[in-house]
Amino acid sequence: MKTHFDTIVIGGGPGGLAAAYRLAEQQSVLVVENDLWGGTCPNRGCDPKKMLYSAVEAIDHQHTLQSSGLVGTSYINWPQLMAFKRQYTTQIPDGTLNGLQSAGIRTVTGTAHFIADHHLRVGETDYTADHFIIATGQTPTLPAIEGRDLLQTSNQFLDLDHLPAKIAFIGAGYIAIELANIAATAGAEVHIIQHNKRILRDFPEAMTTELITSLENKGVQFHFETTVTKVHETTKGLVLNNAEGFTLTVDAAFAALGRHANIDQLNLPAVDVAIGHHGIQVDDHLVSSNPRVYAIGDVVDRPQPKLTPVAGFEGRYVANQLLQTNSDPIAYPLIPHTVYASPQISQAGVSVQTAQENPDQYRLNQQTTTNWYTFNRIKEPNAIVTTIFDRQTNQLVGAAAYTTIAEELINYLTPLIKNHTTAAELTDTIYNYPSPASDLKYYY
Repeated sequence: MKTHFDTIVIGGGPGGLAAAYRLAEQQSVLVVENDLWGGTCPNRGCDPKKMLYSAVEAIDHQHTLQSSGLVGTSYINWPQLMAFKRQYTTQIPDGTLNGLQSAGIRTVTGTAHFIADHHLRVGETDYTADHFIIATGQTPTLPAIEGRDLLQTSNQFLDLDHLPAKIAFIGAGYIAIELANIAATAGAEVHIIQHNKRILRDFPEAMTTELITSLENKGVQFHFETTVTKVHETTKGLVLNNAEGFTLTVDAAFAALGRHANIDQLNLPAVDVAIGHHGIQVDDHLVSSNPRVYAIGDVVDRPQPKLTPVAGFEGRYVANQLLQTNSDPIAYPLIPHTVYASPQISQAGVSVQTAQENPDQYRLNQQTTTNWYTFNRIKEPNAIVTTIFDRQTNQLVGAAAYTTIAEELINYLTPLIKNHTTAAELTDTIYNYPSPASDLKYYY
C-alpha cells in the first residue's frame, strides 16, 4: 500500500477538495477526512440551510402579496421540509468520495495527527508527504457555562426531526439570525439572547436595525444586553438564566456564538505550526510557520470572511503554488456575502462603516428603493440600497443591500465594482427589462 505522497490534504471539504483536484492533475495526492466527506457546507451548513430557507422565501412572498391579488397562504410542514433537505444531504458524502476516487485521488477516513516533520498518522497507518495542506475547517463553539452540554448547535438544528415549540438562540450573528428566521416562519416561538445591543456587527447598523424590526414582526423576541450563565433541565424544559434575574424556559436552546478552528487533534507542535487566536497562522502565501505545511479555509487565522467560495479560492491558490504555476502572494477578489433572513442583507467591497469613517475618501449614496418598479412588483415592504464611491475617481467601490433580493442584486453589483464600470457604460448595456439588472444605472 502506497504511504508516500507528493501532497496530503487534511480535510475533505470545499477548500481541501479544490486543492486536491487541481494537484491531482500532476501529483500523487491523499485526502484525509474524519467526519463527513464534502465538509460542513453541503452536509450541515450553507446548502441545507438554504434548502430550508427556500420555504421561508415562498411564505414571505405569499404574505406580501395577500392584499395584491394572492389569496391564502401556505404553512411549513417541518418533517416534509426536513425530508426535502435530507434527499440532498444524504447523497453528499458518498458522492464526494466517489468523485475523488474516480479522479485517481487516494482517500482515507480517520483522524489525522502529525507525529514528526513529513509524517502523519491516521489510525494505525503512517503516511509521509513532501507537503501538507490543512483544511479542517471550524466547529461550533459552546459557551463555558454551567450546563453547556444541554445546548445544541446549528449542526443539530439543521437535522431536527421535529421543530420544538419554543426555541432560544444564544448569540446574534448570522447563524443565529438565519436559523431563528427559519424557525419563526415554521411556527416556533423564538428568542434571541445577545450580550450587547447589536446583531450582525459586520453589516451596516442601519440595515440590521431594520432587520430587528422585521424579525420582531415575525414574532422573534430579542433579549439584548443579556448573558446566559447557566442552563439546567426541569420537567418543563430547559431553563436559561443568570445572576441578574434573567430566566427563560424553552424546549431547546442553540449556541450560536461563533466557531473555532478544528486543530485540537492535529498535534501541530510536532511540526512547529504556530497557532493564533482564530486558527493557524499563515503568511501571504498561506504557508504556516513550517514551510512544508499550508493551511486554507476556515481553519486559517485571517480576516477574510469564512465562506465556502473563499476556501475554494484558497485551495486552488495553494495548489498552483505547489505546482509552481503561481508564485505571487495571494490576492483575494471581491468577496460578497449575504445574511439569509427576511429580508436579506448583502454587501461587497468597501463597507458602509469604512465609508462613514472616511468621508473625505468615500461618498455614500443611500436610496430607499421600495417604490421602484423592481421592488414594488414583489410588494417589497422596505428596500434599502447603499452604493459607495471613491471621491477621487468617482468609481463604484462598495455596495450594501437590504431587500428580499439582496443576494441577486449584490451579484450584479460585484462585477461592476471589480471592472470599474461607469454609469455611461451601464446606460449602453442592454439587460432584460424590467429586471433588477436594468435598474443598475440608477444606483450611481
